[in-house]
Amino acid sequence: MQKPLNPEQLIQSGQRTLRLEAEAVQALTPRIDAQFIKACELILNCRGRTIVTGMGKSGHIGNKIAATLASTGTPSFFVHPGEASHGDLGMITRDDVVIGISNSGSSAEVVTLLPLLKRMGIPLISMTGKADSPLALAASAQLDISIETEACPLNLAPTTSTTVTLAMGDALAVALLEARGFTAEDFAFSHPGGALGRKLLLKVEDIMHKDSEVPRVAATTPLSQALVEMTTKGFGMTTIIDTDNQLLGVFTDGDLRRSVDHGLDLSTALITDVMSANPRTVNGNTLAAEALGIMEERKITALVVEDNDKHVIGLIHMHDILRAGVI
Repeated sequence: MQKPLNPEQLIQSGQRTLRLEAEAVQALTPRIDAQFIKACELILNCRGRTIVTGMGKSGHIGNKIAATLASTGTPSFFVHPGEASHGDLGMITRDDVVIGISNSGSSAEVVTLLPLLKRMGIPLISMTGKADSPLALAASAQLDISIETEACPLNLAPTTSTTVTLAMGDALAVALLEARGFTAEDFAFSHPGGALGRKLLLKVEDIMHKDSEVPRVAATTPLSQALVEMTTKGFGMTTIIDTDNQLLGVFTDGDLRRSVDHGLDLSTALITDVMSANPRTVNGNTLAAEALGIMEERKITALVVEDNDKHVIGLIHMHDILRAGVI
């Protein structure tokens, strides 16, 4: 029968769990030792993939470790040890290295794979809490994830042990990341659909307006006609180009307001009389995030895009960048 709800007891239970798990993770620090270095060397020297395997809760954690490795520069995937014994062992090659995870080090499904891995000459890294277990003894590098007690008051449900395993996996992934010189741009290539990927990969040329969408007028155009071009294209500005399609200047809504304030006769003025010469431009290879930074710094909403020969090839508006989800 369920006990009456005791709020204070719930708080104490949650805090005790966090304290036990934090202490267990802290206890891992001195275990980042020669065995940890050996594990890193095995993975860095691997010509194939890093295969992670584990049963039950260890398998769930192993799945996450494999995903973290894969997204930080170490080709990796998870293989279920039970399925490996029924055909999936073919997914593992002699060029690979295997990380076997088992708190007891004696999970039957994992232990079954050990002689097969040895026969194939595949290096094994163990993550186990038992240094004298079959898994640890078969490994070329042993990562100690032992704990004093689970956070579960029955000392049964994997709680502290899975947290410690995950932390050791993160330590391994980050050490490998730094050893490989993995960069933010490398990370973005593994996450092209995320905000970071868009920020670090999306270029101006990918989202700019081009061809007939770009407002253009010649240097001899009357201001009144230039206003029609601005209204038609809807960007609140127009480029002014020479006969070779090179940029002479831009004219914006802000320039129009200043012209009116100065009492300019809009019916007789030429666009060159009121344009802003030498405007800030960007190249098509410029990152969209960088273009956005320029707009924010200069308090403008659009930038002209030029090629390497200074020809006008496009226009990018702040709204284009925001729609692309760069920020």
